[in-house]
Amino acid sequence: MTTPFPAKDALRICFAHVAYALHDTLGKRGTGISSFQAWDYDSLLANAADLDVLVISGLWNNDILASTPNLRFIQSIGAGYDQFPLDDLRSRGIRLANASGVNKNAVSEHTFSLILSLTRHLKSGAGNQRDHFWRGMISDIPKREDELAGKTMGIVGMGAIGSRVARIAKAFDMTVLATKRNPATAEGPADTVVTPDRIDELLSQSDVLVLTCSLNDQTRGLINADSLSRMKPTAYLINMARGGCVDEAALIDALNNGLIAGAGLDVVDQEPLSGDSPLWDMDNVVLTPHTGGETQAYEDNVIDILLENVDRLTSGQPDLYNQVL
Repeated sequence: MTTPFPAKDALRICFAHVAYALHDTLGKRGTGISSFQAWDYDSLLANAADLDVLVISGLWNNDILASTPNLRFIQSIGAGYDQFPLDDLRSRGIRLANASGVNKNAVSEHTFSLILSLTRHLKSGAGNQRDHFWRGMISDIPKREDELAGKTMGIVGMGAIGSRVARIAKAFDMTVLATKRNPATAEGPADTVVTPDRIDELLSQSDVLVLTCSLNDQTRGLINADSLSRMKPTAYLINMARGGCVDEAALIDALNNGLIAGAGLDVVDQEPLSGDSPLWDMDNVVLTPHTGGETQAYEDNVIDILLENVDRLTSGQPDLYNQVL
């Protein structure tokens, strides 16, 4: 017989994150639920024995399981959950939910900041400002800034983030193509939504290709030498998903050889990016350090999802919000 989930006044929640002040945010809600903050892995392990709920993402290590005999529920702080050993969690009856949608506003807005940085030459403009250089007008038409109206955007993954990216793209008067495992469930105003096996249609037609998919066996290395060769030489790749979705060596080769025009990358395969990576110095690349989801509202957004799931678990409801297990 399954042991009932602890009552709220008996819960012990650990928030494990290097930056997000989730414990303080929960305290301001006046819920009476006991919690503590672990800013690093050692602090987490030192207080792991009696926790019931773990709210975590990047600090996760599979060894945590050996130190958490009372762990009943993991709330991922982010949308991704590929770091968690699902079979091990399932065998111990540990529930898992992700935070899909928690940063959909931030990530979709960040997506367009990268796009506009590339199309409006904001990266070179920032350099010119630093150098006190007033650039003249450009007579070579293909080298000028460009506009998005009338262009085609391809979105790989029409979840909460991809759907909002599509809405913003339509506000720029773009045509939107997208992939989703079940196109019938797609939300957002995409003009065409196809199954992932038809990604070639996006590769060949997109002026901007945006990755907002999860990382799994089907999407790992999805953008590789072959897929990059199918893109327009004037196209931009924007990766807001996971670095593992892109073959980084193939991307660097494509950028160096003009197979695509440029890339906006919020994620890379190995983070932090190695200091000797060519990506740092490429004029046609805009890099941000996996900060697309950062927002001043992040803690409150995570707490909203966590408290919804705590309510469901303590009341015996079988389904979680954003349930994984």
